[in-house]
Amino acid sequence: MSASASNPLSSVGSSQIEGDSLPKRRVLFICSGNTARSQMAEALLRHKADSYFEVCSAGTDAAEATDAVGVVDERALSALTQLGINTQGLVPKSIAQFATQRFDFVISLCDKASQECRSYAGAGQQYAWDIASPKSRGGETPFLATLDDISHRLDLFLRLEVPQALVRSDVHADAHSQSAADPVAASIIVDPISFYKCLSDDIRLKTLMLSHYLGELCVCELMVALDESSQPKVSRNLAVLKKAHIISDRKHGQWVFYRINPLLPLWAKAVLAQTTEHNVEAIEQELKRLSLMAARPNKASFCKS
Repeated sequence: MSASASNPLSSVGSSQIEGDSLPKRRVLFICSGNTARSQMAEALLRHKADSYFEVCSAGTDAAEATDAVGVVDERALSALTQLGINTQGLVPKSIAQFATQRFDFVISLCDKASQECRSYAGAGQQYAWDIASPKSRGGETPFLATLDDISHRLDLFLRLEVPQALVRSDVHADAHSQSAADPVAASIIVDPISFYKCLSDDIRLKTLMLSHYLGELCVCELMVALDESSQPKVSRNLAVLKKAHIISDRKHGQWVFYRINPLLPLWAKAVLAQTTEHNVEAIEQELKRLSLMAARPNKASFCKS
């Protein structure tokens, strides 16, 4: 059996979106080495919506350098090629090469890059997506599984940012079934009953959906997004999620920032991902309110803290 016949991901080749005359918005994907995840994201978004976006990728390692920071992983190129996605021009780049450029969206794909650059000076909007590394996950096709995760996240992104575009729903493999074989050494044990109980509250569920899409958020941002005037109410629900180890927090000065716990087991992350991706209309108003929020916490002064 051929690779394309055994993997439904091969249908991704027909998912490209037709654009219009609007100016392209610029997207920068960031990872630590710019050798796998960010390269796949660059190629895949260009494949899906080249008419709408100008797409670049870069690595935070050797950020002071202006030349390439490594070589693109051949397994990433092979996964893209297998699905008929153009890999021409994919070369590793340092984030320093884009230091003076502005982007409408800057999206980090690994925890290291998220921690090293929490605020990109030239970003209109900045997101932190938690995509499992294909180099550490199990299964027979780890790079295809990671590509599938990225494809799901990009479909959500396109649905929010290009509402008139229709993204095919048949371009994904059942990658989450492959994730069951991933290493668990770097994850925590989460009781499934406690986990699902935490999702039964509107504030908690939407907090997790917003965090899945946007990354790190503080209480004041959540209050605006959720249109909730009671800070104690929001904080109590955050405390419930933290006690269940579903979210983690980070304090800097007067601000406390919350995000989905990076050590959450893959099955739990998959639940949050699919809940968000298939119910995006549930947080559209929340995202709109947050995008209009004035005086959001400025993370630039503690980018590497």
